[in-house]
Amino acid sequence: MPTLQQFRYLVAVADTLHFRRAAETVHVTQPTLSAQLRELEGKLGVQLVERSRAGVSLTPVGADVAARARTVLRDVADIVDLARTGADPLGGTIRVGVVGSLGSYFLPLVIPALHAAYPKLKFYVREGIATDLMRRLNDGALDALFFPLPLEEAALNVEPLFHEPLQVVLPADHPLAKNPIIERAALAGETVMTLEAGHRLHDTVAALAEEVGAHLSLDYEGTSLDTLRQMVATGLGLSVLPALYVRSEVAREALVVARPLSNPAPGRDIGMVWRKTSAGHAAYAQIAALIRDTLSKDAPEVTVIG
Repeated sequence: MPTLQQFRYLVAVADTLHFRRAAETVHVTQPTLSAQLRELEGKLGVQLVERSRAGVSLTPVGADVAARARTVLRDVADIVDLARTGADPLGGTIRVGVVGSLGSYFLPLVIPALHAAYPKLKFYVREGIATDLMRRLNDGALDALFFPLPLEEAALNVEPLFHEPLQVVLPADHPLAKNPIIERAALAGETVMTLEAGHRLHDTVAALAEEVGAHLSLDYEGTSLDTLRQMVATGLGLSVLPALYVRSEVAREALVVARPLSNPAPGRDIGMVWRKTSAGHAAYAQIAALIRDTLSKDAPEVTVIG
């Protein structure tokens, strides 16, 4: 019979259509992955993957097997989750994913309260971009996500947490810095930098730039919020950054300042997301409720929702 590991390798190839990237995803060497896929094809007696100089693709039956394998892996993850949470759902390790533009500035606000309420609870945290995190959640590699909303996924439970405003970050000597609130129209013609494509924040800022007539810089895209802040400090342009990041990093920076935009002010909603089939449903709902309570007390920069 095929092994679960072989199914994981096939799903990785289906997601990346690239042997090297697939191998990196599942943390094995490329020769190991290739050999295991050939063994899987031998066990099933059918070709699953087409290999050519033009690239990698799945055969029609390979695509069907990969889809079924994805379901099998998710069901196995739920079985493990059921066993792990059976005795004490808040006494073990929860594997959570968080988008990179949120994790380092949100988690420190809520982890102390979670530890005080559930001292045995541990978080394994993976930061990444939205598409990769969602794939890992659906495949069962992660238990829950802290994720931008809205999210239309019938198989997922979505628990709204908070609304986070976005603020304009600009050099301290920029003419607009003297304004306590920046009018949206004042951004017309300005160069605005944001995270590289693939991040939800990129899409939000790109839409804002188009709306107000600002120039979205594609030459200088940031790989992190810190990179954006540093490029703003050198005068390359402005940026639009989340309020929790502003609280953590911009407020203590002398070379840049943050200002709110006039209404309708841009922002993003963040929620906690998990599979509806997960055995940890009740525990995750408790965690979400505690997070909302903590933020309502300790983070006036955001508005609790849900």
